[in-house]
Amino acid sequence: MIKPIVHSEEPVLLVGGAIGDNSQLSDLLEDATTVVAADSGADWLRALGRLPDVLIGDLDSVSDATRHAMPQDRVHHIAEQDSTDFDKAVRSIRAPLIIGIGFLGGQVDHLMAALTVLARYPHRAIVLVGPDDVVLHLPPMFEVALTEGTRVSLYPMRPVTGRSTGLTWPIDGLSFSPETRVGTSNKALGPVSLTMDDAGMLLILPVQERARVQQALLRADGLWPVL
Repeated sequence: MIKPIVHSEEPVLLVGGAIGDNSQLSDLLEDATTVVAADSGADWLRALGRLPDVLIGDLDSVSDATRHAMPQDRVHHIAEQDSTDFDKAVRSIRAPLIIGIGFLGGQVDHLMAALTVLARYPHRAIVLVGPDDVVLHLPPMFEVALTEGTRVSLYPMRPVTGRSTGLTWPIDGLSFSPETRVGTSNKALGPVSLTMDDAGMLLILPVQERARVQQALLRADGLWPVL
């Protein structure tokens, strides 16, 4: 059992090193009570005039200037190289919701690694925010109030089935897997309800739906068991 570094009763903002839109990060900072940086995410924060409350990672990317600007008791070096800095941060945070930014832009391999971490922790409530999209791992039941025509994409990280209401193309009776069937660019008819039979499905929505997604995930009736 890994001892958590960060405990919060409120959502935690986690900032990664795939630097994106400064205004998007600034907006997220306005509502954040606890801000954690994964390695070089601290440099992005410092460039906006904010140091993270906690820095976590293998620290091979963060600048010396940023690292030395922080009180050393807020710097947590996790040296192992078998996991990404995003993974190290997620398993070190205990909070009702993690909002991650700086993980969906930049290199494609880093983006794919972040999605793999979402699939690895289906028992955690995590929303990744990118320039154009938000991504989360679907809990067993998820309801979100969308407007008609909103793009709704489902991407399976392993074989999974489920049921839906409120989609132009319902998913009932379909078998999804990365090798055979994915559910990109479906559309909402209005409010959407998704019920999954097992863990493994990612939901991708336009970034404009971020607030609704966060509220819906916090309202969700239970997450998946710990793998």
